[in-house]
Amino acid sequence: MTEMKKLKVVVIGGGSSYTPELVEGLLARHHELPVSQLWLVDIDAGMEKAKVIADLTKRMIAKTGCNIEVFLTTDRKQALMDADFVCSQFRAGRIEARLRDERIALKYRVIGQETNGLGGFSNACRTIPIALEIAKEMEALCPNAWLLNFTNPSGMVTEALTKYSTIKTVGLCNVPVNMERGAAEMLGVPRDEITMQIAGLNHLVWARKVLHNGQERSREVLEQLVAGNDRMTPKNIPPFRWDEGLLKSLDMVPCAYLRYYYQSRDFLDKEFAASSNKSNRADLVAKVEAELLEIYKDPTLDTKPQLLEERGGAYYSEAACELMNSIYNNKRSIMHVNTRNNGAIQGLPDDCAVEVSSLITSSEIIPLNVEPFETGTLRLIQLMKEFETLTVEAAISGDINLAKRALMLNPIVDSGAHIDEALQETIRENLDFMPKFAHALNQ
Repeated sequence: MTEMKKLKVVVIGGGSSYTPELVEGLLARHHELPVSQLWLVDIDAGMEKAKVIADLTKRMIAKTGCNIEVFLTTDRKQALMDADFVCSQFRAGRIEARLRDERIALKYRVIGQETNGLGGFSNACRTIPIALEIAKEMEALCPNAWLLNFTNPSGMVTEALTKYSTIKTVGLCNVPVNMERGAAEMLGVPRDEITMQIAGLNHLVWARKVLHNGQERSREVLEQLVAGNDRMTPKNIPPFRWDEGLLKSLDMVPCAYLRYYYQSRDFLDKEFAASSNKSNRADLVAKVEAELLEIYKDPTLDTKPQLLEERGGAYYSEAACELMNSIYNNKRSIMHVNTRNNGAIQGLPDDCAVEVSSLITSSEIIPLNVEPFETGTLRLIQLMKEFETLTVEAAISGDINLAKRALMLNPIVDSGAHIDEALQETIRENLDFMPKFAHALNQ
């Protein structure tokens, strides 16, 4: 029997509070995913936290007896050399940037969540140039490696990587994972008996089918949502009641983020109320991260703490590690990922990134075609895809006119002079990450 190749896994943003969940997933699969080196990469400003994460990682590995070396470094190029898998989970500007994004958005009375609206735009413009730098380094140092992108906004970052890099790239999100887990709970059946067909864009997806042992049960899931028994919402979206008439008319199950589009005024009012109480989402995330870091410092801790599930990205390691597993072992699993459309969703360009159920092989990601969307839903997807496409181009070029056009198209960002002011303030507050926009600032 041929000995399995030892794998080198690199985590960009190794100091993330999510890293212990990723480590947990790798350890659970070590019998078929033989990782021998785990490199945690972070920037100087994040090394204090990353050191705590690295120490916990070593304790978790020691508990299992797996033979995995852990390296912590700020030298990204050294880490990338001859890597097999590169996991991108960094936050450009750290949590402080997200705090600024949400406060600017609320100041100008628009939704500012980190993957939606003005906040999503700002996050993309900070992140995409860094993601492309990483891809360029990979082209030189590990050209055969796979880049698994968890960095938000995952869809736009993946689109930039697929269009402007030769690296094999796939984007991941935990929203489909939450939808599958939640649907199984709502139907009272084991999760491994549920099959979902997911289609749309990142944080703008629908379950076109919910199958239980081959039987279509989408209508029952929708009825549970109407009744208020929503088990599919991630922790980073506050509990909210769906509009009953809307759900009954859809005939497919929406992801929780679609509330920002279907009921945007309700969410905006809620965000204003929360901000007046000094409790917006970014502040809560910062609080949970601080609590997690204190827990991680415990020298006796050698497992992932339960509190990590309070973060919005909980369970993403299920997708991340199983994706690596499927690629490495050519398992031909069907997973829900961000990848090149290639005709999977009719009405969108072939070269754009979509989030769809796909066949995962060792050589490529094969998106699975879905039935055409009804016209109203397709128009929303097309509108948001144009927003994403223009945002990617603006992030790379620094063209403020493209940026403004992108924001004006976004249905949860209204137009007017205040958007010019919000855009100017966003650039000023993020100039270290958006230097190409510097020429566009009002003097």
